[in-house]
Amino acid sequence: MTKIIDKATLRKMPKVLLHNHLDGCLRPDTIIDLAQDVDDFELPTEDATELREWFFRGANKGNLGEYLEGFGVTCGVMQTEESLVRVAKELLEDLHADGVVYTEVRFAPVLHTNQGLNYEQIMNAVIRGLKDGEEATGVSWGIIVCSLRNMDPSISLEMAELAVAFREHGVVGFDLAGDENGHPPKAHLEAFHYCSRQNFNITIHAGEAFGAASIWQALQYCGAHRIGHCTRLVEDMTIQDGQVTHMGTLAAYVRDRRIPLEICLQSNVHTGAVASLEEHPFKPYFDAHFRVTLNTDNCLMSNTTMTDEFSVANSLYGLDAADLEKITVNAMKSAFVDFDTRLALIYDKVKAGYQAMRDEGLI
Repeated sequence: MTKIIDKATLRKMPKVLLHNHLDGCLRPDTIIDLAQDVDDFELPTEDATELREWFFRGANKGNLGEYLEGFGVTCGVMQTEESLVRVAKELLEDLHADGVVYTEVRFAPVLHTNQGLNYEQIMNAVIRGLKDGEEATGVSWGIIVCSLRNMDPSISLEMAELAVAFREHGVVGFDLAGDENGHPPKAHLEAFHYCSRQNFNITIHAGEAFGAASIWQALQYCGAHRIGHCTRLVEDMTIQDGQVTHMGTLAAYVRDRRIPLEICLQSNVHTGAVASLEEHPFKPYFDAHFRVTLNTDNCLMSNTTMTDEFSVANSLYGLDAADLEKITVNAMKSAFVDFDTRLALIYDKVKAGYQAMRDEGLI
């Protein structure tokens, strides 16, 4: 029987977070503070504890559409350079306190233009905040620029071009997010083809609110290098007694090509991608040697941290410290930052951190 690891010990473990939305991780007290400077902007409450509960209650309804509604509030207070700098810096502070040593922060610049900021101002503000956060905490980072499925594909091309234009300033990838239903990824092919021609990294939300066909399109039409969520890949495999007993060609392709899966356990329950944590395919994926990673998705909406995600993996799925280290190393191997940086973080931060905890007798 796997030993249950206490939260304090889990928090000390070095972590790598690849799937993390900037506009889904604000501090409630920051939202309250920033909202005071936005004309005609009314919050449901100005009590930070109640506001956190409001976001979680709204997100935990079992479908992606309602889960996304809270972003109207967070994006509403992220419309100035000052607010973007602050939110980005605070994110790295919070992740540092949670043991994260590297993160890829994703956001959609198109959602932050309501008060007249242009894309360059938005990018520079977020970069400045992340640099300030890194200086204060030592957390390394990359940016993933998102586009949204429900918007015109021409915007996706703009976002892809913006991402590539800032590749020398910390942007490491391009993503397509938003509700999958009725919005297939192949509608945005021009953006993905542009990224491919520019030798640029692609991750796509797929297999969360739609089936295995969405994952197939993301990989074989759009050239994704990683898949966000991917819970519906189970539709292309047979699972008996918690173990994968048969794989279709898509599932075998994903495993054999070592395509990283950005798994977000608790968020997947809140969006209705899975019915419960007990029914999540994470453990069968892990046991069948898929390259799974653990992520928060949206710390605020899902009221979670990487420590919480590790705790679920340990207490519910029986992963021990060695398993969590393996997942963390796999996440760092799968990061979009350059190879030399990946190696340095694996050996200097991840492996060294776990070894130090062993030396102290913590794990």
